Amino acid sequence: MAESPEHSFLSDTALQIMDSASNSTLFGYTEGQRKRFDFSCDLKKDWSKVIAGQTLWKHDGDGIDKDLRTLLHEQDIAAAVYIARHQSRSRARLAEVTQDYLRTMPGSLSRLRVFWVPADFDADDEKSRTTVHTLLKEEITKDLLLQVALGGLTPPDVTRFASSRRPGLPLRILSHVKKQGYRNHRHIAKALDVNLSALQFETERLFIIGFLSSDSPQGGLYSVTDSGNAMLDICSRLRDYLHGNLGKGNRNEDFEHICKLLGIEYPSIPKTAPLLVGDDSRDIQDPTALLLQHVAQADADGSVEWPEPYFAIPSSSEISTSE
Repeated sequence: MAESPEHSFLSDTALQIMDSASNSTLFGYTEGQRKRFDFSCDLKKDWSKVIAGQTLWKHDGDGIDKDLRTLLHEQDIAAAVYIARHQSRSRARLAEVTQDYLRTMPGSLSRLRVFWVPADFDADDEKSRTTVHTLLKEEITKDLLLQVALGGLTPPDVTRFASSRRPGLPLRILSHVKKQGYRNHRHIAKALDVNLSALQFETERLFIIGFLSSDSPQGGLYSVTDSGNAMLDICSRLRDYLHGNLGKGNRNEDFEHICKLLGIEYPSIPKTAPLLVGDDSRDIQDPTALLLQHVAQADADGSVEWPEPYFAIPSSSEISTSE
């Protein structure tokens, strides 16, 4: 049976949103082959996470069982996306099916992300397309990309990170642990040339926030978590902003959109604003200003290995075309 215009639009829109978000350079994007799923893609950093999805439009609740079985039994995907028409019958049937999976496959169900589209959506109406695109962009970015590509990073995480009273030190610790690992407090304090008590306090803060993990509840051999790596990536792009190198005209709309969802309003802070320790006019109330202060100070100290931007990896068809 041929796909309806609405079905095609929703599947294509999901991919377009994730592709566009990759322009933030926080992760790379490659579209997958549409064999078993209505849409799929691969998000890449120093890891590879596959996202696959199904779209339900014409068949009301009849196809939900099959769609979820196809999605949730696939072990290699990081997130199973379901875009469905918002109807009471569909919602009721989805609730029934997910209850069964909650009992039998709770781990697989945790990968499911459901996005509802208004039942009166008309793909032939431009205003309707714009409305649905805006709705899906907000929800997919917030509920999917922040969870998968940015390791579950949240606005409170960012605020707590920025509230450190030792500008630059949390970034220095994250960068060092990512590159060289964590042996013990005394060794790292000597390597970073910082006070032992300050190093221990900031390390424990990063552990509590969730940017560092350890096999021991009391800490010890730390490693950087996915959200900690995402914070490093974001701070690296903020450094580009302070240097005027974020993009054309020092703008990157997709990065800015992600930052706004995290409570980072960096365009409100001019790149010429005084941010270094010793600048008396620094704003110590605004969380965004505090975060940029950490970036500016760590950059001035020269002790952070800033992650490079992540770009999309060309597909095999693009490579063959260019040859």
